[in-house]
Parts: sequence; structure tokens; C-alpha cells
Amino acid sequence: MASSVGPEDRAAEARPRLVTRPLLLRFVTVVGSSASFYLLLSVVPAYAQSAPGGGSDRAGLVTGALMLATVAGELVAPWLAARCGYRVLLGAGLFLLGAPALALTVSRSMVCIMAVCLVRGLGFAFTLVAGGALTASLIPPERRGEGLALIGVMAGVPSLVGLPLGAWLASHTGYGPVCTAAALVALVSIAAVPGLPGREAASGPPLGIFAGARSGALGRPTAVFAVTAVGAGIVVTFLPLAVAPGHSGVVAAALFVQPAAATASRWFAGRRADRRGASGLVVPGLAASAAGLLVLALTGVPAAVVAGAAVFGAGFGITQSATITLMYSRVPASGYGTVSALWNVAYDAGMGIGAAGFGAVAGSTGYPWAFVLTALLTLTALAPARLDRAAAREQPATTGEDRAATAKRPR
Repeated sequence: MASSVGPEDRAAEARPRLVTRPLLLRFVTVVGSSASFYLLLSVVPAYAQSAPGGGSDRAGLVTGALMLATVAGELVAPWLAARCGYRVLLGAGLFLLGAPALALTVSRSMVCIMAVCLVRGLGFAFTLVAGGALTASLIPPERRGEGLALIGVMAGVPSLVGLPLGAWLASHTGYGPVCTAAALVALVSIAAVPGLPGREAASGPPLGIFAGARSGALGRPTAVFAVTAVGAGIVVTFLPLAVAPGHSGVVAAALFVQPAAATASRWFAGRRADRRGASGLVVPGLAASAAGLLVLALTGVPAAVVAGAAVFGAGFGITQSATITLMYSRVPASGYGTVSALWNVAYDAGMGIGAAGFGAVAGSTGYPWAFVLTALLTLTALAPARLDRAAAREQPATTGEDRAATAKRPR
């Protein structure tokens, strides 16, 4: 009797399993680190500002200290991971992210708050780099894009919930309970770490972060993603200021739609990258990001603000998924830590530079023209994106797409 299983069904059955027990444990650490970080992201600046002798400058200082420590931690994390392993570094990162938050329940001195931010920034960096490398080692190469997108969703949901929840808890229960909650959610997730791979995940000759940045295979996607991250930093920082007073509902809708669209498009892009390769997604992602920023220049039109945020979010999510999938496909397992560090540095530094630079530009041009100029800046990343696409076509089996993805293309 003829089999009723068609070619597409056999291909689906041949795909390796994506969600395994170690990956489920990794989900726990992702949610724990992301929830702990975002619960306090907007709470600590307000806490510092409301302390005796506080002022508006304190809010900027504590956020700056947090992000500075995060970038510094991302730069040293690959070196540390090569010596102690990803699992140990991830556990240490969760501890450094969680435990210091408890100090905020007993002291409101600026010295204590700054110290907590610096230590938590290092801890968050370690969870990003070590956790990202572990994630890549747990995902079958044939499903890397989808797996990385799934992890992005797991990290994105706590950020969507944590930011408003932290502010709500602080206003209704006080700063102590929300600081305790942020500490516990990170510390409890450490229980999942022993079930993850240990030192063997970092075996093999290490790839230095600066050597990785100088190589075109990693440097070009890093540069592309950094440029799009500039736009992300601008949107979350200045959109509430750019929209006319009296449209707070529009701003809230736009700031919800942007990350929601990014999460959805990242999932779509990850699945498509597994089937057709990731390099073809970079240019469309850049184009959508630039188009969204251009629409956001219509700050006086509520519908345009929401639509522009959605389009930018979609483009940003596609670029997120495409760049990190490409970068992981171009290194051996021993280079996963370097890829994770480069990508996260591009994210954090791009957002920070965007927020700092846009304010100076908008002061001279006004917000609409500043958004237009940011859209043009985003389009400059088309140059390294096209160069990277050409290089991938020349060497598809070694430095281009995943070999598995390349083999699946129709001939």
C-alpha cells in the first residue's frame, strides 16, 4: 500500500527537535534575567531622584552607570567565559543582577544606588553574553533562526510587562517590594543553571572580541545592527517628547506597538532564515526601519506616529533576527561568546549613542527633521549590508548562511 506521507511531511519529520529540556531551562534564566532588569529599569532612576537631596541629574547618572557597566561587562565576558565556562558565568551574572537589588531596600544613599547599578550592569552583561552563547549551542543549526527568535520572544515579553509593572508596583507598594521582587526573580532562576551545559560549551580556540569586530564576517552585521539600534534608542527616549502634549494615549500605543511588532517580525524572520537564509533579510529590515522613522517625522499626526512605530518595530525585529543568525553561522562553537558580546554591545551602544546624539540634533532642527535625518542615517547601513550579501554569495558554504540552510535551497 502506498505511503500517505508526502515529501513535505518527511522533511518536517527530519527536522531536529527544537525545544529540549536544556532549552526549557534556558528559558527560565532568560525570563529571570530580563524580568529582573526591566522591573527596575525605570524604577531606580525615580528612586534616586526622590531620595533626600535628589534631583533630575541623578536619574541620568544611575541609568548611565547601568549601561556603562553593561557594555564594559559585555567586552570582558568572552574572556571570562573562556576560563570558567558559560554556565558558571551565567550563574554569576544572575547573582550579580539579583542580590545587589536587595541593598536598595536598606539604603537610599547615592553611593549605594550607583554601586548597585554598576554591579547589576555587569551581571546583566554576563547573562546576555554567556546566556546567548549557551542558547546557540543548544539549538540545532538547521533551526538556528527559529530558535534564536524564540529566545527573543522569551526575553521580549518580560520587557513588555516589566517596565510598566515596575512603575506600577513602585507607586502602589513602594520601592522596597519591587526591589525585592527584582532580586528574587533573578536569584530563583539560578536553580535552572546546573541543568545547562558547562565548560564544554566554550571548548576550542577562543575568538577575541576585537579580532571578531575586525573581521568582515562579523564586523559588517555588527555595524548594520548598531545603526538600527540607534533608531531604537531614539524612539523609546524621545517619542514621548516629540509628540504634542495631550496625546499621551498615542505615545502609549506607539511604545507598545513598536516592541510588539519587533517581537512578531523577529519570529517571522527567524523561521524564514532557516528555510531561505538570513542574508536576504538584512536589506528589507533596514528599509523598513528607515521607512518607519521617516513616518515618525509626522509627529503631529497620531495615526502616523502609531503606524511609524509599527513599521520601525517590524524592520528592527527583522534586522535583529537576521544579523545574529548570520553571525552565529559564521563561527565555530568556541566563538559563540564573542558573537553574543559583539551583538549586545552593538545593541546597547547603538541605543545609548542614539539617545545622546538625537537630543543635540533635535535642539537645532526640531523633532520632525531629526527623525528624517535618523532615517537617512539608517540607510547608510545599506552599504555594509550589500557588501556582506555579496561576500555571502561568493562563499556560501563557509562564511555565508548555515550549511544546512544552504543545502535546503532549491537547485
